Amino acid sequence: MAFLRALGRDPEVDPELQGTPSRVASTYADELCAGYSVDPTSLVRPQVIVGTTALVALRDVAVTTTCPHHLMPASGVGTIAFAPRARLVGLGVMADLLDACARRLTLQEEIGERVVSTLGAELEPRWVACRLVMSHACMTARGERKHGAKAETLAFLGDPADRAEALAVVRGAT
Repeated sequence: MAFLRALGRDPEVDPELQGTPSRVASTYADELCAGYSVDPTSLVRPQVIVGTTALVALRDVAVTTTCPHHLMPASGVGTIAFAPRARLVGLGVMADLLDACARRLTLQEEIGERVVSTLGAELEPRWVACRLVMSHACMTARGERKHGAKAETLAFLGDPADRAEALAVVRGAT
């Protein structure tokens, strides 16, 4: 309500804005910031299974987050890949982990770091990587207004000698 009033709008007078403060609060609490109610480790830990050592890559997972600086959305796709020693999780768990890490007021770089640190701790793979390619509303709707601009980040955990292999896998070059 205070936000709308600061813009010179009164939700009690403007019929289009009636109920808007509640809808906005609900959207942030139930959707955009739902990741705060999920502990990434508890999401992954009970799902760990012993399996293969073949490379695992989950590509083009839709991801949405909210910029903590402007409270504007960013959306795009993520790829999570790892080289297991023996421990695995299901593909759905990987997608849920990405969502839990993203649905917060957080930076794109932090999402990937959270994903790789959680999978690294629970699965102990040779390496794990998370690549995010996202378009940020704070770059397209305000300020620079650079439509079509995308930010790409790569979080990596493992032996630096394996970084090139991980990069090739998350970029789809293998």
